[in-house]
Amino acid sequence: MLLSPRLLLITASMLLPAGIGQALAARPAAVPKGGGQPVPVFETEIRPILKAYCFDCHGGEEKIEANLDLRLKRFMERGGQSGRALVPGDAAKSLLLKRVKGGSMPPVGKKVPAEQVALLERWIAAGALTRRAEPMQLPPGIDLTPEERAYWFYQPIRRWAAPTLTASAAKARVRTPIDAFVLKKLQENGLTFAPEADRLTLIRRASFDLTGLPPSQAEIEAFLSDASEGAYERMLDRLLASPHYGERWGRHWLDVAGYADSDGNGSDDTPRAFAYKYRDYVIRSLNADKPFDQFITEQLAGDELVPRPWTNLKPEQIEKLTATGFLRTAVDAAGGGGDPLTTNQVLADTIKIVSSSLLGLTVGCAQCHDHRYDPIKHTDYFRVRAILEPALNPKAWKSPGQRLVSLYTEAERARAAQVEAEAQNLQAAYNEKQTRMVEAAFEAELLKFPEDQRSRLRDAIKAPVDKRTAEQKQLVANNPKLLISPGVLYQYNQPAADELTRDMGVINAKRAERPVEEFVSVLTEEPGVVPVTHLFYRGDHRAPKQAIAPGDLTIAAPDGSRIDIPEKDPAIQTTGRRLAWAKHLMSGGHPLVGRVLANRVWLNHFGRGLVDTPGDFGKLGVKPTHPELLDWLASALATGDGGWNDGPGAVVSAEEAANPGNWRLKRFHKLIMTSTVYRQASAADARTRKIDSDGSLYSRFPVRRLDAETLRDRILAVSGRLDRTLFGPPVPLVEDAVGQVAAKDNSPRRGLYLQARRSKPVSFLVAFDAPVMTVNCERRTSTNGAPQALMLMNSEFILVHAEQFAKRLQAEAPGDLPTQVRRGWEAAYNRPASPIELGGALDFLKRHRERTLSDPKPDAAKADLSALTHLCQQLLSSNEFLYVD
Repeated sequence: MLLSPRLLLITASMLLPAGIGQALAARPAAVPKGGGQPVPVFETEIRPILKAYCFDCHGGEEKIEANLDLRLKRFMERGGQSGRALVPGDAAKSLLLKRVKGGSMPPVGKKVPAEQVALLERWIAAGALTRRAEPMQLPPGIDLTPEERAYWFYQPIRRWAAPTLTASAAKARVRTPIDAFVLKKLQENGLTFAPEADRLTLIRRASFDLTGLPPSQAEIEAFLSDASEGAYERMLDRLLASPHYGERWGRHWLDVAGYADSDGNGSDDTPRAFAYKYRDYVIRSLNADKPFDQFITEQLAGDELVPRPWTNLKPEQIEKLTATGFLRTAVDAAGGGGDPLTTNQVLADTIKIVSSSLLGLTVGCAQCHDHRYDPIKHTDYFRVRAILEPALNPKAWKSPGQRLVSLYTEAERARAAQVEAEAQNLQAAYNEKQTRMVEAAFEAELLKFPEDQRSRLRDAIKAPVDKRTAEQKQLVANNPKLLISPGVLYQYNQPAADELTRDMGVINAKRAERPVEEFVSVLTEEPGVVPVTHLFYRGDHRAPKQAIAPGDLTIAAPDGSRIDIPEKDPAIQTTGRRLAWAKHLMSGGHPLVGRVLANRVWLNHFGRGLVDTPGDFGKLGVKPTHPELLDWLASALATGDGGWNDGPGAVVSAEEAANPGNWRLKRFHKLIMTSTVYRQASAADARTRKIDSDGSLYSRFPVRRLDAETLRDRILAVSGRLDRTLFGPPVPLVEDAVGQVAAKDNSPRRGLYLQARRSKPVSFLVAFDAPVMTVNCERRTSTNGAPQALMLMNSEFILVHAEQFAKRLQAEAPGDLPTQVRRGWEAAYNRPASPIELGGALDFLKRHRERTLSDPKPDAAKADLSALTHLCQQLLSSNEFLYVD
């Protein structure tokens, strides 16, 4: 089934699929008389243990080891080859417990933890209770239970009403529903919001957040002096309209997509010449505020949105084809050989990228067996694979170079043919002239020999090499000056050689008139070729089993039915599977995708997600700190409704009605950033820090270190070297004598545009936790280690730009040290230097200059520059420069 395109907004009574609530309540866990621990029941406490450690052999596959099926209590009582596995009320006679305690079950791998063994023993001793009557039989494999379906992440997204707060709470700066959700939890913990950050902090925070660049002094002064209502909102609008917004938030998406400029094929790590066009597509799409459902659909199936044949493509069609680079970011070491092990790994990595970025689940665990912790079936993995396999067919593998589509139009192709024909005519005339000139030089040289030798010499030189007689070979060897070729013509006739050089320049100039042929890397299917997807036993491609039809994860269906994807769309030449799946995922009713995307945006604003494991919302992930807020945000992102209304029937403003914001990311940013939660100061008192030690209650704004690219870009901006040019091929990398990898010629382009070689990542960026894309990066870490300090002390990058920063300050205030220091503080920190800071800096400059001038050959200009350079390096290496609050 395909879900309705309308977002499911449901009431509290619909949080569980039909019948589950009643089933779960049919037999509650018993509590012993006199109190004590509740008696465990099979469905909720015991089955998850058996699924994690035992079902692989005893129930998860068609073949059941030792004829022992552990999926139901009834089956355990029946037992297997060794007898009854379970005797309710008698732990000593239960063979299952004996084997688990003795360590022989499971036979290999991690053993059952002691606390879970104790729980199993307690369950048996209490009579092995079940929550409901068990079926007489089960189909092969592991079915999804009502308890698994009841997990919060698999429920339809609900538009929760914002909490109703007291009058005193209303005075606590509740601006948006976001604030109401967060404040409610703060109050439950005896806390409230931190004071609002000052204006300088807000513009600095917002600028780095939305553009990855510091605000200019003019921008700061304009904002600080604007006392009119809406100044903060207008500042956000300006930043959201900046072309650098797409660069900043494009970097976040490229992390999740696993973007790189090379194949990752071992030491060769072949560069992907046209991968950068996908990077530019992401930046352009975000700058244009392309609806996110369209953004995702184009990346999953842009090729299926462009009719064939692909000639005379329009810009919007090229954009859709380019978007499919999302599905070609994975490491590809297969080359053109198509080794099955390697090609199947590319497909597995691609599924991992798609599932972690959109579904928020570790789907890869189901490649070999039913997921041990989450309700993802082995067959579900291959149903998703069946969606992608027609375009990533391991049996007809295409290397990255074979996936290029020419962007030549018919007119450009005709022009290229015309230019080449004209060049060929010029070349033919050139060849004829060259032959004449070489022949003339030979005859002129031959005249230097006696007349009676000329005929024999001519015959020897003209004879084919392999047909020369012994006498002719000797003549050639004795007279090498007669071996005149175009390459040595200048030794015999310089004017003739110069004329040929000029003629070749004309030919090259003519060929330069040929339109440049551009290509784009496209993931697409071969029309009419539809590979059959098989389930691989234990994930081994050498052991194919039954054929599998395409479909979404079973657990994503709210009513418990399967979500099938049509095997062939008759309206297009390819299968249309990816397009159908993309539309289903982005319908607004998918329970997984909306939460995952909303959480990822929140994560990149606050440094932590409402679910702090953004690629895993399952049982092993971190539970949401504010589940109702997450659902509200997912609803707001899909519908564009970020107001106080509680459902689809609520009244919307005329502006919203005229300009629907469905899946509009910029509108979503503004919704978050105008909240009091976002506008809090980062400082907190001791009590608040004790109660909310990790900041998960959002009692203050987190202090965060700039990520690697933003730090590098800030250094370039402060030094005055930053090149703000957008788009284009990546900047090449070079490796110095000690193995440090950096941008060629210390390029001032933003870090986003440096070549992303998997085998040679940029050393400065890696030191500050930039990811190396072995697959993709679900969330960046932020570490604090000695290599970072050493990089800021010794790297060529920092030394060059500290000196450049110093030269900038000297040029802006020649000979005026106090002004240079003040401007240094403003450039680095976006604030004035305090009197103490100014005095300390001037004292440092004085002492450093005096030491330098004590050299045997003092140079006052060099001493001034050296002192200021060292001060600038300290500014660029300070915590205030590295962190933003």
